[in-house]
Amino acid sequence: MRFDPLPAVSVVMATFNRATLIGEAIESLTRQTYSGWELIVVDDGSTDGTFQALSPWLAAYPAIRYMKHSNRKAPLSRNAGIQAAFGRYVTFLDSDDIYLSDHLGSRMALMQSPGAPDLVTGGFQCPEGTMVRDRHNPDKLIDVRGCILGGTFFGRREVFLDLEGFRGLDYAEDTDLWERAGGRWKRMCIESPETYVYRQSPDSITLQYKKP
Repeated sequence: MRFDPLPAVSVVMATFNRATLIGEAIESLTRQTYSGWELIVVDDGSTDGTFQALSPWLAAYPAIRYMKHSNRKAPLSRNAGIQAAFGRYVTFLDSDDIYLSDHLGSRMALMQSPGAPDLVTGGFQCPEGTMVRDRHNPDKLIDVRGCILGGTFFGRREVFLDLEGFRGLDYAEDTDLWERAGGRWKRMCIESPETYVYRQSPDSITLQYKKP
C-alpha cells in the first residue's frame, strides 16, 4: 500500500488494553474498498502488550501511526488523534469494533453528495438487545440503538477543531459532542448502510459506568 502524505480520511483509534482485539479492528480497516485513509492509534497507557500486537501492522502499513501517553481516558485520547490528523475528514474505530468493507467508501460518498452534512453518526449493527448505561440514570440500561455512538462519527476535521474535540467527561462524551455541534454544523443521523460493527466488551464503560 502506497503511503499518501495527505490522506482524505483520518481514522482515530483510542485504545486501552485491547491487545487481543486490536488486530481484527485494524484488519477490517485495511480491507476497505476506499484506500485514501490513515490510521492514528492512540494508546492510552496499555499494559497488556498492545504495542507488540500492533508492531506487524506498523511495519506493513506506513499509513498507520502510533502514539502513547499516560492513562487519560478515551475522550482526551481521541482528541490527541484529532490534533495529529492530516485528513480532510475525521472518523473513529474503537479497538474492539470492526468496519465492514464499504464503511469508509459509503461515508465518503455521503459527504461528497449534494447537500452533504458536516457531521454524520449512525449506520451500525450490533447483536439484538445490546444494552448500555443510560446517560442520566446509570442504574438504568437502554438499547444502544437509541444512542449516539461516537465510533460512527464521520465529519469534517473543522467540526472537531471548532468544538475543541471531546470534553473530558466520565461518560457519554459522544452525545455531548453531538449536541454541541447542533446549531453550528449540519448534522445527519443515518440508519443505513450498517457498515460499522459495534461489539461490546464485558469491561466496556457503557456497561461499567457508575455516576460518582
